Amino acid sequence: MRVAVLASGGGTNFENLARHASGIGMEIAVLISDKHDAFAITRAQNLGIPHHVHSRKDFDSKAAHEAAILETLSAHDVSYVLLAGFMRILSPHFIETYDHRIINLHPSLLPSFKGRDGIRDAYEYGVKVTGVTIHYVDAGIDTGEIIAQVPVQIEAGDTLEDVENKIHKVEYALYPAAIKKVLKERDDEESTH
Repeated sequence: MRVAVLASGGGTNFENLARHASGIGMEIAVLISDKHDAFAITRAQNLGIPHHVHSRKDFDSKAAHEAAILETLSAHDVSYVLLAGFMRILSPHFIETYDHRIINLHPSLLPSFKGRDGIRDAYEYGVKVTGVTIHYVDAGIDTGEIIAQVPVQIEAGDTLEDVENKIHKVEYALYPAAIKKVLKERDDEESTH
């Protein structure tokens, strides 16, 4: 299964997916970033994975920006789009193009603590349990159908950095496992039709 990963930052989850790709049953055909200085690009270069940068500021509109990304996805013949710290809200048109084939990783137990600062928001709110959610992307913000969730305990004395480290450790195990599950279910469904 050919997939694309979209990332805006450091790319640790992208690299983790790349290292688990064969065990998941997928090939990362391309990394797409919206930031020229994203360290994910360096990771892609080191892994020999094709990469493209489509920076929002290089386009007149969100529609033109997304059209360029969709063109790249089509050129690389990808079936699924995996978001790994991609910090842009996708339009309904983009989501419909890959309906039920865009998967996101979110660092909280959705539906709690949606949005870009899920870890900090949970920590500052004072909850004792947060977690990691893998979900399909829909037109809302972090509202799509949940694929998998794992809770993460926040212990007395944990710093924000401690919680971030716990979350990342869970992400690195859960994201590959959840994608493997999705692809297996898809294969099973196709073999019965």
